[in-house]
Amino acid sequence: MKPLESLQATVDAWIQNHGVRYFNELTNMAQLTEEVGEVARIIARRYGEQSEKESDKAKDLGEELSDVLFVLLCLANQTDTDLQEAFDKKMDVKTKRDHDRHQNNEKLK
Repeated sequence: MKPLESLQATVDAWIQNHGVRYFNELTNMAQLTEEVGEVARIIARRYGEQSEKESDKAKDLGEELSDVLFVLLCLANQTDTDLQEAFDKKMDVKTKRDHDRHQNNEKLK
């Protein structure tokens, strides 16, 4: 089993064993947006130009990124999206399309 397939199966097993059911797709989309906002807040304050509040300094970026991943995996499961297949396909497209573009980008040198 490939990594994303395994993650999707892990989330599905968790939902079956610990949750009641998946939240509906719209609820999960709202939840995903909320979780991405929490990641953005940490990034903006810790790595960007905004000052970091004392209460934000204890927030764990990894934990917040994992929240994003969990909800993303939920959405993939409930919409019958094979993320491994989609990711592999996307990486193939990006590899073919972007290799020379990025190698020749003066801004990245």
